[in-house]
Amino acid sequence: MKSILLGTAALAMTAGMALAQDVVRMGTEGAYPPYNFINDDGEVDGFERELGDELCARAELDCEWVTNDWDSIIPNLVSGNYDTIIAGMSINDSRDEVIDFTQDYIPPAESAYVALSEDAPLDGVIAAQTSTLQSAYIVEQGATLLEYATAEEIISAVRNGEADAAFFDFDFLRPIVEESSELSFVGEEVILGRGTGMGIRESDTELKATFNEAIDSMKEDGSLNELIVKWFGDDVKVYE
Repeated sequence: MKSILLGTAALAMTAGMALAQDVVRMGTEGAYPPYNFINDDGEVDGFERELGDELCARAELDCEWVTNDWDSIIPNLVSGNYDTIIAGMSINDSRDEVIDFTQDYIPPAESAYVALSEDAPLDGVIAAQTSTLQSAYIVEQGATLLEYATAEEIISAVRNGEADAAFFDFDFLRPIVEESSELSFVGEEVILGRGTGMGIRESDTELKATFNEAIDSMKEDGSLNELIVKWFGDDVKVYE
């Protein structure tokens, strides 16, 4: 699950009371399969689309989907362009200073390295998506970080020889590795963040409570685990 660094725009005045609106706008990236992506019909699809629609149905909310680039997704929530972020966003302390989160709807997950060679130096040049938990981790490890705007670009960087390895969410990387005759996982997996939750403006306490109740109901009846397995496979981590 991804994270984002916070720009000064994220400190703008909060806007809106979501439940007072006719429609709750669900903000996502649309470029992070299987969490969220744009399908052949040009519509938001993926795990989070199905999850979000079910949460809105249980909460009896009229919801619509809005896409936004990853690097400005928090500032545009704060400024009122949509009412939630549901985009594979990891919960951590830095974001909690600017926005609020629901409880997690995916447990903390692993990040992993992929490379063209099992001998790839993980202290060398590592590609990661801009402003994510993974990019921050690479800096902490003392490796040379190459940042790219999208996850697809970090894979291309490895294939093109620009980076020794790429570091990103295991769930995103697994199908790419499985379908590739070149790429393989290297090194150890790393757990980052506190799970994935919906981002909510700090002023929208009622909306947060409403979605928390809906997430609780899906955890309790097992439907959330079923949805996670559907999109991420039988060996994915689920709620006990």
